[in-house]
Amino acid sequence: MATFSVKPSQRFQLPDWRTNSYLLSTNAERQRDASHQIRQEARVLRNETNNQTIWDEHDNRTRLAERIDTVNRWKEMLDKCLTDLDAEIDTLTQMKESAEKNLQAKNLPLDVAIECLSLRDSRRDIDLVRDPVENELHKEVEVIEATKKALQQRINQAFEQLCLLQEVQQQLNFDHRGKMETLEIDRGCLSLNLTSPNISLKINPTRVPKGSTTLQQWDDFSHFNKNRAEAEMKSATELREAIALTIAETNNELEAQRVATEFAFRKRLQEMEKVYSELKWQEKNTLEEIAELQEDIRHLEEDLRRKMLNLKLVHTRLESRTYRPNVELCRDQAQHGLTDEIHQLEATIHALKQKLAQTQDALDALNKHLARLQADIACKANSMLLDAKCMDIRRKLTVPAEKFVPQVDTFNRTTNRTLSPLKTCQLELA
Repeated sequence: MATFSVKPSQRFQLPDWRTNSYLLSTNAERQRDASHQIRQEARVLRNETNNQTIWDEHDNRTRLAERIDTVNRWKEMLDKCLTDLDAEIDTLTQMKESAEKNLQAKNLPLDVAIECLSLRDSRRDIDLVRDPVENELHKEVEVIEATKKALQQRINQAFEQLCLLQEVQQQLNFDHRGKMETLEIDRGCLSLNLTSPNISLKINPTRVPKGSTTLQQWDDFSHFNKNRAEAEMKSATELREAIALTIAETNNELEAQRVATEFAFRKRLQEMEKVYSELKWQEKNTLEEIAELQEDIRHLEEDLRRKMLNLKLVHTRLESRTYRPNVELCRDQAQHGLTDEIHQLEATIHALKQKLAQTQDALDALNKHLARLQADIACKANSMLLDAKCMDIRRKLTVPAEKFVPQVDTFNRTTNRTLSPLKTCQLELA
């Protein structure tokens, strides 16, 4: 009879089987419960994180937009500040150039004043006097030098202020370029979204870059640049006003001194013309007196010659009567009369000789004084011509250079002026 062999193996008990089944069922339910709990928590987490991410992205987008607005406002303020600064630099540059032109224009009055002083050094003898004209010319030179010094000081101040303005302009441009680059970057960041092709993970994006500043430092930096620019523009405006005032004051001072100098010239010319006319009148009278005195000398000499002839006649008569013979040689009335006549003639001749000597001395004195008069007249003529030349040179101060035509030629000693004494002295000097 065949037998069934039982394979040797471990055998479990029925309770063990049942217990295993129960445990599997129980663990399955517990695992499902745990999985359900995890799924619920995951859904809650997903919802919360999605909402948090959306709100964070929204908040940061809003912050970026606000930051862009802030930076843009600062950029616009810097734009306006730069525009004002450029305008102020241009205006101050023009004012500086105007001051330089005024300074350059002062060379002509200075040259004219120095030329007038040099010309007046050619006066001769007593006319080389320190008169009011010379004082005014020296004062004019001092005024011109003072105005040139004041203008040069203003030009130097304008140059320094322009350097400061340009320095501020460079700082503003640097700040403005930074704002422009920041706007470009932040607008690029604001335009990014989840579907943008150029987004990627970066290495340590939360690091603080070297050279980072705080918001307060950033704000202070822009405020400092703007305030400094406004302060420098205010200083430039005040300097422009000061330069304009200096130009006006120097021009007024120079014009007032020019008027005073030319008034002194005209007054001096009038005084010299008066003295010249007086000297010419004295010369005329002296020449007439010399002519009359010469005529009287001729009469005295003629009378003296006649008296000598009379004396010779009386001497001859007396000498002839000494040869009367014997008793006829008596001292009669004729003898006494002839003797008295000799004494009278000798006294007359002596008186005539004295008077002739006095007259000749007077003639010599008149001739010497006439020479002095004529020398002084020549000095006055020379001085008047020099002052007329100075007045003609000073026309450069009021007549444009292209229209200036000299009216006095010192080489030919001629003039177109209508002063009769001056014309006379010019003809004499020519």
